[in-house]
Amino acid sequence: MSPAKSHVPAALRKRVAQQSRYRCGYCLRSEELMGMTMTLDHIIPEAAGGLTVQENLWLACRRCNEFKGTQTHAYDPQTGDRVALFNPRWQAWNEHFAWSGDGTEILGLTACGRATVIALQMNNSEIVVTRRLWVSAGWWPPQE
Repeated sequence: MSPAKSHVPAALRKRVAQQSRYRCGYCLRSEELMGMTMTLDHIIPEAAGGLTVQENLWLACRRCNEFKGTQTHAYDPQTGDRVALFNPRWQAWNEHFAWSGDGTEILGLTACGRATVIALQMNNSEIVVTRRLWVSAGWWPPQE
């Protein structure tokens, strides 16, 4: 049986949602595009001792949050080194990731970025097909 999740006060959830601009800190999908509320991600998972405090919370889409699970580190496919996953609260997305030329895939630019792309399965076939549709509609990739 898994431990109970901590309660997140509504005011804290609202602050984190505003700070993250109502979009996933990993793949940048917005709540508006998803048509549903994002999950709150414990950057350091509760199972690993992460606290339910503003500094450890960010929004994540259900897909990224579920693939992340309790992971905090993963292997960089280029170097084989075990590295910390991307931290959307403290790291700049554009320093670690870029969009492919057609806007359908997330490219890891750094060891952290590459490991996060793999660990969170950010380019799985289902989401790439969906992104292709979003691109054709002019909704994707997100503009900073």
